[in-house]
Amino acid sequence: MNAVLHMRAQTELATIYEISKILTSSLDVAKTCREALNVLANNMGYRRCMIIVDTEDEELHLLAAVGLTPDEYDAGHYRPGEGVIGKVYTSGMPAVVHDLAAEPFFLNRTGALDHVDGERIALVGMPIRVAKEVVGVITIDRVSERAGGGFNEDVRLLTMAASLVGQALALQRTVLAERNQLISETRRLRQELKGRFRLDNVIGVSKRMQDVFAEVHQAGPSRSTVLLRGESGTGKEVIARALHTLSPRKDAPFVKVNCAALSESLLESELFGHEKGSFTGAVGERKGRFEMADKGTLFLDEIGDISPAFQAKLLRVLQEREFERVGGNRSIKVDVRLVCATNRNLEKMVAAGEFRADLYYRINVVSLFLPPLRERREDIPPLIAYFLDRYNKENGRDLRVTPEALNVLVNCYWPGNVRELENCVERTATMARGESISELHFPCHNNRCLTQTLHHVDKDDAVAPVRTHANSIEISVPVPEIPHRSTAPERLFGEHMPEGEKERLIWAMERSGWVQAKAARLLNITPRQMGYALQKFDIEVRRF
Repeated sequence: MNAVLHMRAQTELATIYEISKILTSSLDVAKTCREALNVLANNMGYRRCMIIVDTEDEELHLLAAVGLTPDEYDAGHYRPGEGVIGKVYTSGMPAVVHDLAAEPFFLNRTGALDHVDGERIALVGMPIRVAKEVVGVITIDRVSERAGGGFNEDVRLLTMAASLVGQALALQRTVLAERNQLISETRRLRQELKGRFRLDNVIGVSKRMQDVFAEVHQAGPSRSTVLLRGESGTGKEVIARALHTLSPRKDAPFVKVNCAALSESLLESELFGHEKGSFTGAVGERKGRFEMADKGTLFLDEIGDISPAFQAKLLRVLQEREFERVGGNRSIKVDVRLVCATNRNLEKMVAAGEFRADLYYRINVVSLFLPPLRERREDIPPLIAYFLDRYNKENGRDLRVTPEALNVLVNCYWPGNVRELENCVERTATMARGESISELHFPCHNNRCLTQTLHHVDKDDAVAPVRTHANSIEISVPVPEIPHRSTAPERLFGEHMPEGEKERLIWAMERSGWVQAKAARLLNITPRQMGYALQKFDIEVRRF
């Protein structure tokens, strides 16, 4: 007897193990449940096995079955409380029927008692739960053994099988709910985007970006020079390419040059070209970027970083639409539309004599201001979806972002804007294990955020570093005391600075005409520290 029980226990263990592997192999629950019932019937010698689940029409329908003909399968539908299966569903309690022929509540809807040849048929039913809610019933029927015995093992086995099926159903329903939510959100966004401006390869559903898109569509078809303004990483090059695509020059070259990456002499040769022998290493004639962009668009990035001497040379080209190559004396005429970009304050540079006013007026014909990412947070979720989808396609993965992780990204300060967001998504996706990115995967969770490293200020600056948290960035900027020197502002104005940090900031800004650089000099701090301090205390800078 003990040997038989031991053999039965070993068979049950192997059966449960096989069922668990099958149910976790696919999200097609109907398929995996059918395979699991096959294992259950074959290993344990059951006549029939069924899994019945509830549906939206408040009825119970067969999800999978073994041992039924197609007609019997189609007849397998019940209502809660109806028959043995309906009572197991509504009560949430298992049921054991020793003799189905003698059970008044048994409906024989699937023909379990047909063709039994006088054998006594028993049925065991077990509720299937998701969390604490009953969502279905799993049943088996077999030839009954001695009355009143032999069913404890079946109940135990079916309890474990029902738990595994419940987990599979819970996973399927979660995935289905998320998929429906995603489809609904996509449909909603598409509806919102109807009638809005769109640009290829540019994502922007916020009002700020929609205004930019409208301006790009307005300025694109013209010949006017465009100046793109905005912080680093806001997508100025992408907008420049969109301007080219929307112009009549879209079939001509789009040529780009980063003015900050080249010295003055190299930049001159790069833009205007050179003649053979014009300098050491000039072994042949070479066309410059202006010639290469003839009939097309030339994009000059970081225009605010060129030297004053080169500004004069560039001004002549913009005025006359002609130039000479380095080492040459032949004027070359070109038809080029110029698009410039900078993250610097050109107006301050003009006032300080660092940028020519005449060149400023030449390039500042149509100005487009690109807002930083922190001012258009509605664009962060679609940007994340775009970057993650591209990463998945390039790396053969199927990652997704959890709502908690999305909340972290939406609430970040993003001083590096879209470029920083893209790098953060790619870096986190690369290092994430599993199929989802959670808030624990971000470096800021362990105080290892690269933004914190980039914006760290040494103690000598008298400013605390930027502290990055899991859902925001806190900037702490204590304003230092002004040294008592003969040129100190309080001596010049015959007054003393207030004691409070915010009061000192307003005091300095008012006496500097609300020019941040001058106010920073009054307080003996850097302009960057001044900007952080104004942001911390939410001081609105007046514009004149």
